[in-house]
This record gives sequence, C-alpha cells and structure tokens, in this order.
Amino acid sequence: MRLPEIAGRTCEVTIPTGLGPVRATVYRPAMSETRPPVYVNVHGGGFVIGHPEQDDPWCRYLAANAGVVVVNPDYVVAPRHRFPAAPHQVYEIVCWAADRAREWDGGRLCVGGQSAGGNLSAAAARLALENHGPRIALQVLHYAPLDLVTPARDKASPVGRRAVLKPWMGEVFDTAYIPDPAQRRHRLVSPAWGDNAAEIAGIAPALVVTAEHDRLRDEARAYADKLDAVGALAEYYEVAGVDHGYNIMSDALDVTRRSYAHIAGHVARATSTRAG
Repeated sequence: MRLPEIAGRTCEVTIPTGLGPVRATVYRPAMSETRPPVYVNVHGGGFVIGHPEQDDPWCRYLAANAGVVVVNPDYVVAPRHRFPAAPHQVYEIVCWAADRAREWDGGRLCVGGQSAGGNLSAAAARLALENHGPRIALQVLHYAPLDLVTPARDKASPVGRRAVLKPWMGEVFDTAYIPDPAQRRHRLVSPAWGDNAAEIAGIAPALVVTAEHDRLRDEARAYADKLDAVGALAEYYEVAGVDHGYNIMSDALDVTRRSYAHIAGHVARATSTRAG
C-alpha cells in the first residue's frame, strides 16, 4: 500500500532507552504551527518483526493530514527480547517524545499502532496512567491483539479458514513473545482479559479500530466496552469488509483512505487544544 502523492519531510533520530539506543524516523507536516503536536507510531509485526518502514505511508499520511509530527521508532522484539522489554521501551520512547525540550509540543501527544503495535500502545497508555504521566491526548488501537490468554484457535473469524491470521500464527507469535502462558494474563499484555481493566479510570481516551473479518475483532470490541465504562472511549470504529492488515497487505486502497481519514480526524481533534 503506497501513497505516492504524499512526499513528506523526514529525518532520522536516535532515542536513548534503557535497552539501548533506538532509531526512529520523524515525519514533519509540510505546513504547520511553530510547535506542532506529536504522535508516536508503534509498528506491528507480531512482537517478533522489527520493520517500522512498513508504516511509512501511514506516517506520511498522518503528518500531512493531521498536522502532527510523527515519530516512527523501532523497538526490541522477541525472542531475543521477550515481555516485558517491548512495552517498557515503548513507554520510554513516549516519555522521550513528551519532553518539553523537543522541537514539537510534547504536551499534545498521541500514541498508536497497528496489530502488535496497538497492544504496545495500550500498554504505554496504561503505564502513563500508573506513573502519572506523560499526558496522552489519544491512544489509537488499530486491529490490536488485546487478549493473549485466549488461544488464537478459539478466536472466531466471520470468514473462517480464509482469515488472514491463522491459529498457528497466533501460537508462534505469542510463544516467542511470552513462552509462559500464565504470564500472558499480565495487564500490559492482555488488557481485555478478565478483570485487567478494573483500574483503568483516568486512562487516555482511546480510538479502537477493528476490521470486520479479523480474528482479533471481538477482543478489541470487549476492551472498547471496558474503556467506555470508565468514560475513556473516544470511539469504536469497525472497518467493514476487510481483515487483519488490510491497509498493508491488501489492495483495499479506497477503504484504507477512508479509515486513515477517520483516524487522522480523531488525532487532529485530540491535539487541537494546547495542554495546560
């Protein structure tokens, strides 16, 4: 999926973290205010694939259409770095982006990701709640796995065997990330499972985006309901007629553009007012 009409302005930066330096691409809006808001994008890849470049079209689109600086970092992946390395490193990256010394306005900050990146974004938002900062204006959870306790084989898809995510894929990814099934009950891993969302009052508002045919749709919808119960759901938005990874692995360009426009609108509204 490419958006060749959006050239974009980018530069490379290095972000220090407790697990070592992280490279990131920074996308700047073509025309913006002096200190625009910032959005930390967390790429997907089943917790095992480090390929932030796959989100390049989305980052260019978001910078151009929401007027935000987009920070698109790499992060540690399994099996070399298993849970809890990735969520804590992503949280460090979010804290770095929120620093008022940056050239953007870290007081107007969003975090979001697709697939595993959505899971890690939810974890970063939870850590921000528990650590009393930084303030996150919006978390975007885009077809995210939010219940790693339930085996993938027990998660239904409306299209059955034609579903993009096969049960064996879930088993491979989840085992690489967290070999011990009992540890998958952790609140930073499976926020939709059990009573893990019992203490999320005050968490950043969330835009939960799902794909109609995705095996992960129901757990994301369940988490959206839990967010809604504490007044933290900006919107639950289901993209009709598509499956997991539709914006990267399919030719659904019109659907992707509509979805991107919807998300960008949420980001623009969430960051339109300077934080106090």
